[in-house]
Amino acid sequence: MIKAVLFDLDGTFADTAPDLAAALNQVLQEEGKAPLAFDIIRPVVSHGGIALIRLGFHFSDQEVNEQQFEFERLKLRFLDIYLNNISNLTTVFDGIETLLAKLEANHIAWGIVTNKPGWLTDPLMEQMGYTQRAATIISGDTTREQKPHPGPLFYACEQINCLPSECVYVGDAERDIIAGNAAGMTTLTALFGYIEANDTPENWGADAMIKHPEDIENFL
Repeated sequence: MIKAVLFDLDGTFADTAPDLAAALNQVLQEEGKAPLAFDIIRPVVSHGGIALIRLGFHFSDQEVNEQQFEFERLKLRFLDIYLNNISNLTTVFDGIETLLAKLEANHIAWGIVTNKPGWLTDPLMEQMGYTQRAATIISGDTTREQKPHPGPLFYACEQINCLPSECVYVGDAERDIIAGNAAGMTTLTALFGYIEANDTPENWGADAMIKHPEDIENFL
């Protein structure tokens, strides 16, 4: 019997890409560079700010090491812009609100387990109006480990007071499925999320792949 449904945040629960893309393009314009098309930015969003700065400014691994100060400067500017505009364009994915209402009506807990740091996760969830409704919100700095380690998922179970085998974890990245499987949860890959063209979600080992949040209800 499923007692809880846990979601990754970016690309699974909330469509955060528009605000992240806007922040990246503002930094690019401030640095005298051309903005990137949204379709180029969107698939990279799940990998966080470091990946977005690398995408926008074409940093290689060697250049990140050689130009660490410059890289950090650009990253901090990007994060500052994003924090101050964190919910301008962000919404939950179509179907999420209907799903949450049905979970709550059936006394099934739901929560967030993300690698996004708490200083970004908390204001985003608060501004979207979900902080009080979520049974747990686990950020990337809540526990010692981050996904793909199962530690954050185990901690979420402790807070909800349920077994991992009684949980479903939904994510749009391979690390989400690895973490969920390692924790002993049922795992669902959100194909509507931020999946890159060269990703192979069919090989990630999830129990099922879903094309829309309403498919979660059907799976349950």
